[in-house]
Amino acid sequence: MTEVAVAKTSDFDDPGRKVFDAGGMEVGVFKLEGEFYAWENRCPHYDGPACQGRIVPETTEAVNEDRTSRGREFSKTELNVACPWHGMEFSIRTGRHPTNKAVRLRSVPLRIENDTIYLDIRTRHGRSAS
Repeated sequence: MTEVAVAKTSDFDDPGRKVFDAGGMEVGVFKLEGEFYAWENRCPHYDGPACQGRIVPETTEAVNEDRTSRGREFSKTELNVACPWHGMEFSIRTGRHPTNKAVRLRSVPLRIENDTIYLDIRTRHGRSAS
């Protein structure tokens, strides 16, 4: 396993984010409600720096029982990151696009030991990241 120590957990706000160069791969590490998530900093749309975009509440369409719209609602618990190039949004928790579940960020395995975050950069697109 090729692991890189990138930060201390105590260095993060909640919610919070930091982007690291981990062995030549840019990785966004997010903290949300005490949990950590790591995603390769590459938007599947046009390889934009997805993890460096704005963190925004997930937006949904509120629908009445008669199927008419009440307008947009912002989630109080789910946050997305919006790629700064074209605005594509991805769930911080799952890496998935909110409406097209086939479109997602690539996860990077992470491990926490003694307040240190380690990223497993062993593979990148099916090959070694080194």
